[in-house]
Order: sequence, then C-alpha cells, then structure tokens
Amino acid sequence: MVSAVAAYLPLFLVTVNLIPVTPIVEERPFPAADEIISLVQGKSRKRVFLVPHTQESDPISEAYAYCNTPNRTEQAWEGHSPADYKLLSVQVMIRHGDRYPLYYIPKTKRPAIDCTLSTDKEPSHPLLASFIRHMGQGSRGHWESPLASVARLPNHSACEMGELTQTGVVQHLRNGQLLRQAYRHHSFLSPDWLPREVWVETTGRSRTLQSGLALLYGFSPDYDWTKLTVHHQWSTLFCGSACDCPARNRYLEEEQRRQYRLRVADVELERNYADMARTLGVATRLLRAANPIDSLQCYFCHGLAFPCVLRGEDGAGGCLTKAQFAVIRRQQLEDEVDRRKVGLYHKYAVLAMHPYLNRTAAKMEKVAKASVAGRARSEEVFSLSSAHDVTVAPLLSALGLEDSKFPRFAARVVFELWRSPSEEPRKQPGKAEKVLDREMFIRVLYNGEDVTFHTTFCRTHDRHSRQPLCPLKNFLSFVRRDMFRSMDATSYQEACSRHSG
Repeated sequence: MVSAVAAYLPLFLVTVNLIPVTPIVEERPFPAADEIISLVQGKSRKRVFLVPHTQESDPISEAYAYCNTPNRTEQAWEGHSPADYKLLSVQVMIRHGDRYPLYYIPKTKRPAIDCTLSTDKEPSHPLLASFIRHMGQGSRGHWESPLASVARLPNHSACEMGELTQTGVVQHLRNGQLLRQAYRHHSFLSPDWLPREVWVETTGRSRTLQSGLALLYGFSPDYDWTKLTVHHQWSTLFCGSACDCPARNRYLEEEQRRQYRLRVADVELERNYADMARTLGVATRLLRAANPIDSLQCYFCHGLAFPCVLRGEDGAGGCLTKAQFAVIRRQQLEDEVDRRKVGLYHKYAVLAMHPYLNRTAAKMEKVAKASVAGRARSEEVFSLSSAHDVTVAPLLSALGLEDSKFPRFAARVVFELWRSPSEEPRKQPGKAEKVLDREMFIRVLYNGEDVTFHTTFCRTHDRHSRQPLCPLKNFLSFVRRDMFRSMDATSYQEACSRHSG
C-alpha cells in the first residue's frame, strides 16, 4: 500500500526542488574571482577538513554550481585513509544527472535539446561509445519489475519531460570513473565481482535508472550483465517496507506551509512573478504553478537564450531575463536559511531517511563482522542507490549536514567502511565485539569532499586524536537511537507515532 507521503511529494518537489544552500565547498564550472575555498589538512596528508563557507551566496554563481557542467578537473577524496587501513565496503547514493525540465512555461517553446546520445556532440566522454554498446546487451541482466520496460538510454531527438540528457549521462560516467580511480588501489571489490557483492537500486524513472547504469559502467566498465540485478524502489525515500510514518507526513505539511508563508511575504518575488506573467500574457497564478525556475534552469545550464513570446495587441510580449531568474534563485537561497533556523525540515528528514540509513548501517555492520570472522567475498560490499533531489537533500539534513549545498545534478554521497590495523591477535574468544568497536571506522563524503566530521554523529570526535577516523559505533548508535533525540524519542517507531511541537 502506498504511504500517505506519496500524496505530498509532488508539491514538495515543486516547492523544494532547485533550492541551493550555502555550500561546504564550492565547485563552480566558472569560479567566482572573489571566492577562495580553503582546505585544511589534518595529521594525515590524505585527510581534508573544510573551512566553512561564510560568504553570502550569489544566485547566479550558485546556479552554475547546480548545473555541474562536466568541463573541469575534479578532485575526489574517496579512497583516502591513513596508511595500512583496509577499505571493506562502499555505499553510494546519487542524484540523477542533468535532465530536461519537468514543467512547461506557458506560451513558450520548449528548450531545443536533443536527448539521443552521440560521441559527435558535446559534452562527450571516452567511455560513451562503449557505454552505448554495453547498454544494448542489457537484456542479459536481471531486472525487478517494472524496470525491465524502462529505457536504458535516453533516446528522443526532442527530449521528453524529465528525460536524462547526454550531459546527465556524461556526469555519471565521470562519477563512476572518479570512483574507479579513487578505489583502484583497494581490493574490496575485484574486477570479476560476484553477484552477491554488488547491489544496485533505483526508482522507476528512466533518469535514475540511466544515471545509475552510467555510474556503474564508469566504475566497472564492461561488467558481466548476467551478474547484475537491478532492484526497484517504489518510493523516492528508499524506505522499502518501513514507509509508514504519520509524523513524517505532518512535518512535511508544516514545512510546506512555512515555505508558502515565506514566499508570499517576499514582495520582490511576487513583483517578479507578476512582471514575468505580463511578459507572457498569462495570469500570475498560472505562471507560478508552472514552476518556471525548473525550465529556466535548463535554459541556463545548456547556454540557451531564455524564452520569448511575440508582442501582441494586448502589450504582452518580450523575453524572460536572467535578472528575473536571479530573483527566484535569491528567494530560494533565503528560504534555505529560514529552513535551517526553523528546523521542521530536519525533523522530516530524520524520519524520511531513517529506513535508508538503517539499511546502510546494517550492511556496514554485516561486512565488518564478516571481516572479523575472516570471511572473504561473502557479503555485499558495493551498493549504489540512484535517486532524486528529494532523496539526497533529506539524507544530508538527517546526517546533520545542514550547511551542505543543495544536491546539484549528479550529486553523490558516499559511505566508506574502513578497518584499522589490528592491535591484537585475531580470533581471540569473546573479542569480536571489541574488535568491531576498536577497529571499524566510517567516512562520509559529499561530491568528493570528506564531510565526516561535520556529521551529527562525529562532530565531537577529536579529529587530531591518535585515531583519526570516525568510529563505526558512533554511526550505529546514531542511526539506531540518537538521531531521534530532537523528537524526544528513542526509536523510529516511537518518533513516527508522535509529533512534538
């Protein structure tokens, strides 16, 4: 049975989608000259600690960062650890790549973008041609219903609404290649991996399925299709069988009301919408309902001129402008500040993402126990979840990464499980739990940056101590108990059944 939250998610997408926040680390296709991002290294030359970003955000610069145009060299800090630590598993949550708009601006032509793939157009990638060929063999894979009927490649010369573009495919081929390079010296997953070692899941949208397949191919080119099963997640929250949570739905409703009140109180924003509506010759309420920012962002990311309409006898006509686009982006930035201050979204996020985080914790613990027991290649060590902004944004909030940048196209969150060099003889009776506590550690990375010590569960850990990584037990305690403290509860079930003020 579909949870009640499904009824709210479309509105949530309209009001929250494309809302950037002040970033932990800024990544810009066209870097702002007045902004320098400082990286401070810890005791290990491979560990990075971030200087919080405090400058006021610029709407247009944030819009460039959101596009995530694949035209620059990117540093990935995945796979870095102190010497002699062993990587045991990697779990990745991604947002799909660049897509065609979900909404249509009234009286304008749709953006002219070709969604077929070709190595003869930009952006391209060295793996694009072989990726296209490999997807042609996809019938040999195993697909949970209804994924077998979903296109494995974007294939319309005139993009359909929400369809992944070639830019989106290239973004995730790059992501996969970055992870392959980052982990090439680690043996947690062999090139001839077994079916039980890899888990891939996606929602039923073509853009998430195709994004996940692109990243997997960049990570493991020419993998054996017969070894791959692609699992279906019906909910954008990836909550599986634990989606029923009345309190989560109520927090979502309250968050939407907060957003609405802030938006209608913004005089400049309302004037801006009225000006845009007059240009198009439509009612302001009709333009607002069409969520013009979604379509304008597509024009912006693809370097297309903003849409125009011919001037008529009623005086309407002209072109929408970058200045109007910037006003809407400015309001979204301000909404993010208010959202963090009020805290309703964080409570929603904790309940929304607990099922996914609980699965993540359970997988890590299982792999850790297998390592202690000396079982090789017996557990799932690489997981890939291909999702949406309404998945990744609450995940970041639930982890306490409130200052992290709103998920750009092809954003990635990575959880790594590490084991430190053993300090005691292996397999001593009664020592398994102590080994788990003492030797197992977690790293969390967002778009290649180590944000572990910005998370709620490891913010107080002494990063300069003798043990420079975050203990796995911190994460397990956080997911199973501590993350519900803000709701005066000690479990997911208890938090879902109550609603604190």
